Amino acid sequence: MFKSWSNSLIARGILAFIVGIVAIAWPGVTILALVILFAVYAFMDAGLEAARAFSSGGAGPVFGHLLLALVDIAAGVIAIVWPGPTAEVLVIVVAVWALVGGFAEIFAAFQSGESAGTRAFFILAGLISIAFGIVLSDHPDAGAVSLALLFGLYAMVYGVSLTVMGIQGRSAGSSLDSAISRVTQGV
Repeated sequence: MFKSWSNSLIARGILAFIVGIVAIAWPGVTILALVILFAVYAFMDAGLEAARAFSSGGAGPVFGHLLLALVDIAAGVIAIVWPGPTAEVLVIVVAVWALVGGFAEIFAAFQSGESAGTRAFFILAGLISIAFGIVLSDHPDAGAVSLALLFGLYAMVYGVSLTVMGIQGRSAGSSLDSAISRVTQGV
């Protein structure tokens, strides 16, 4: 059991590390892949909305779901036809997310019951998120490249951690196997 689990972690770790290298070596390709992934999602969502429209009993929900399907199709086509502006819009969405999250973290710091250390970490995390959101919103074109590079770095670190966990799991499995064999031989 441990060997298959550890092999899976090692394989996933190596794959994540390779994806990280590709993202850092070719950030433009990474950005384009993100835009294409968004377009695929939009087309899939359009199909699901259309299916919901025709499975609905009333005319109101049918119209609403068909309208959402058309909006999804338009978003997918726009993403494919104009990938540059789509990438910038996705960066702006991430910037807004970081800003809102940052303010929420600062607000959470002042909730009752938090220790001084926890409050400090909430405030620090909030300020970092707000600064990140401001930088992204100020330069969305450079922000797209920065996000691709950060994603690559994250994937590499995550890949190393998965690989290390898999190696540790493999050695734990070997230790467990030898312990079991000693116990069964003694019986």
